[in-house]
Amino acid sequence: MEVNIHEAKTHLSRLIERALAGEEVIIAKSGNPVVRLVRIEYAKPELGSAAGQFTLKKGWDAPLTDGEIAGLFER
Repeated sequence: MEVNIHEAKTHLSRLIERALAGEEVIIAKSGNPVVRLVRIEYAKPELGSAAGQFTLKKGWDAPLTDGEIAGLFER
């Protein structure tokens, strides 16, 4: 879909919704395409992709004492 700048300013929210739905929106100035409005694709992290990047100390999952918990919230 191609729209002029004035129309894009007037209907930006609608154009963004269309781009989010996967449609490519071209914004033109004086009939010449100048900008492409498209959805940004983010890579989804894969389970296990951080393997080997950090280690957990023994007892990392042990319950905290009342004193340790209080220490987290003291200012």
